[in-house]
Amino acid sequence: MGADYFTYIFVLGLIQSFWDSFGIGANDVANSFSTAVASKTLKLWQACAIASVTEFLGAFLLGAEVTDTIKKKVVQPNDYADNPSTLMLGMLCSLYGSSICVIGASKLGLPVSTTHATVGAIIGFGIAAHGGDSINWAYSNKGVWFIVAGWVYAPLIAGVCAATVFLLLKYILFKREDPYKWTIVSIPFIFALTAAIETLFIVWKGSPRLNLDDQEPWKIAVECVSIGLAFGAFGILCFVPWADRKVKGKEPLRSYEMFYHWCIPTREPVAEALEPEEGGDVLDGGDMKAADEATPDKGYFAGFKKKATKGLLAEVADYKAEDATIKEMHDLAEKFDEDAEELFRFLQVMTSSLASFAHGANDVANAIGPLSTIYYIWQNAEIPPKKVEVELWILAYGGIGIDVGLILYGYKIMRALGNQITYHSPSRGFSMELGATLSVMIASKTGIPVSTTQCITGATLFVGLCNGNLKTLGWKRLAITAFGWILTLPIAGLISGLVFAFAAY
Repeated sequence: MGADYFTYIFVLGLIQSFWDSFGIGANDVANSFSTAVASKTLKLWQACAIASVTEFLGAFLLGAEVTDTIKKKVVQPNDYADNPSTLMLGMLCSLYGSSICVIGASKLGLPVSTTHATVGAIIGFGIAAHGGDSINWAYSNKGVWFIVAGWVYAPLIAGVCAATVFLLLKYILFKREDPYKWTIVSIPFIFALTAAIETLFIVWKGSPRLNLDDQEPWKIAVECVSIGLAFGAFGILCFVPWADRKVKGKEPLRSYEMFYHWCIPTREPVAEALEPEEGGDVLDGGDMKAADEATPDKGYFAGFKKKATKGLLAEVADYKAEDATIKEMHDLAEKFDEDAEELFRFLQVMTSSLASFAHGANDVANAIGPLSTIYYIWQNAEIPPKKVEVELWILAYGGIGIDVGLILYGYKIMRALGNQITYHSPSRGFSMELGATLSVMIASKTGIPVSTTQCITGATLFVGLCNGNLKTLGWKRLAITAFGWILTLPIAGLISGLVFAFAAY
């Protein structure tokens, strides 16, 4: 029987792969910008706009040229050698299982691991097709139990890294007699170090298409140091003089004016030059929501516009809109010099953007990996090798799905990972993002299985603990989140297995 006979599976795979990408955008991508939105460094629509670009470019430009035929190798393709169409159907069912699980979790505001959802869905159809003995369960063989161990490793490593970064900032800068002076002097060094770390992260974790990680160590070191020095120079020449005038001098400067600030004469200071609550955030984006509300709703188009922009205009950062418990939790958190905190807003945007870029390059494989396997079998009527080549159109397709999911549904996870867990400030958000990045770097080189969702959650928890008061953490939200992690793999597997059994038998 020719592969063309199974064209319907390929078409269904295209549809369901888009929904899987949608779920990744709605759930996983929010990791990168939840702290920036929660700390009011960015408005929700600004975060979505930046993330849409960085995620798509990461997926399309640096996305994997090849992807594993079976994610994490929990089942073996050779079991399907006699009947490739069974693997084709199984991959379609895995897309159903993972997408339904992740989109459902997003609707409930539960941050879950899309990687674990994909793995669980593949386990589900594997058991339905060949029984439990066909699954690689062994911890020692990096099977299912090795992946489950990541539920502990990921938040622990990320938490330690994030807390270390935050405590260094707290005691070296914020606890000084003049925290603003110490912070602005240190900013160029922080720029350089952050840029070098993020470059190394992209090289190690998010650049399979360019094979940057295959370079000799000294070349990688030179690249990271060079980019770090370039960002440090940018901090000295552009950011520090501009920020000093804007933050301390209260001059009404725009963000793009930092590149030619020396040409701008001194302006009359205005009150609260950087006040994100009033729309004067780091990107000078204005209040899109206020402008939208000022336009009266008229007709069908207005109703459609309101629904289409809900994911961009929803309230995420204002804890006053939540219950009194969250307000008390935030009031108890330790606060630092406001001017010193302001200096970390730009850094927070930088870390979030680069993390999003690397995420798009790496995690798009969760959605397009099964589709690539389906496409290969449909074209060649045989089991693919261990690695499957990924077409550029498939990378672009996955990137678009991620962006649509983020724009329409990402606000729910940003709200859950933001101020509902602990109080966010620019320095805290910067520490969380950098800690999560460091943990993923460590894990990628040591073989420890981690999830970016679990990393940012652990980073948020440990930075919250640095307040020295357990009441500054939303323990109920953390418990619900952990419960969601535990349920992700079995629920995705159950859905995938049931769909496969119904379709195959």
